Amino acid sequence: MTTAKSKEELAQERFDARAAKDFAKADLIRDQISALGFEVIDVAGGFEFRAKERFPKYASTRDIKAIKVEGDIAIAIIVDGFTSDAAESVRSIKSNTKTPIVAFVIGEPAELVDEIDLQFQIVSITENFGWGENANALLKNISSNYLVIMDPSTRFIGDAIAPVLAELNKGQYSAVGWRGGLVNTDDEWRSVDDKGPGEVDVIFSYFLAINCADATNAGGFNNRAIYYRNADIEFSLRLRNVNGRLLQMDLPLEQARHHGYYDTDPEFREVQSKKNYDRILERFRGKSAILSPRR
Repeated sequence: MTTAKSKEELAQERFDARAAKDFAKADLIRDQISALGFEVIDVAGGFEFRAKERFPKYASTRDIKAIKVEGDIAIAIIVDGFTSDAAESVRSIKSNTKTPIVAFVIGEPAELVDEIDLQFQIVSITENFGWGENANALLKNISSNYLVIMDPSTRFIGDAIAPVLAELNKGQYSAVGWRGGLVNTDDEWRSVDDKGPGEVDVIFSYFLAINCADATNAGGFNNRAIYYRNADIEFSLRLRNVNGRLLQMDLPLEQARHHGYYDTDPEFREVQSKKNYDRILERFRGKSAILSPRR
């Protein structure tokens, strides 16, 4: 097993890289030291450390600065309470993939702070504008080409990223996910039928991997969606409306108790879910040409 390098070892590597004028490597190592909770300060003949905040805090999504990640794909989890649930999800991801993880936390991250390392970072906001705007903030600010938005109740039981990345890299699909289905046109678009793996109309946000450029071209998520439920359906149909294709796959994932649904105030849940679905019916119902082939 490879032992993680200390901040001192990393700082020496950065010092040597700067001496060799390899500034790109030096900047990368600086970011690694930052993930450990320190700033490295250059001084005459060497370096010293200064403790820094473990994660950035913002008043709202409008204040968020660019979120740097390594690689083509990153995982983002929107956390609104139930932080222990999210921490368990993060640990399951780390056990199965090295993909960067970002937790977008409304309020205090609590025990999630203990999970911060070179793979996992936290962004915290104090004012909650709703699920749609939070998802758009991730889409706008995370630097990867592809982004997985997933629910804190979803757990990895294997590497779910490698097969998803392979599909996205083919360029045939704008979004790939775990659960989804076909819009039921027989009941006037009021439900979605799970037909199993294959091309679909809708992918749910339990695990939703998107091509960021295609998502932006489709207008992203609806900022009016305060609650997640049905907002993922509307986003999926936005993608289909600009000729994006969606693929449902069998993936090594499982779902624990879905606190965001079962432990949310029932009146809030139903009112906001209905608002989201009413927008879907108003904009898309009857536009059968945007749907995937029936099966």
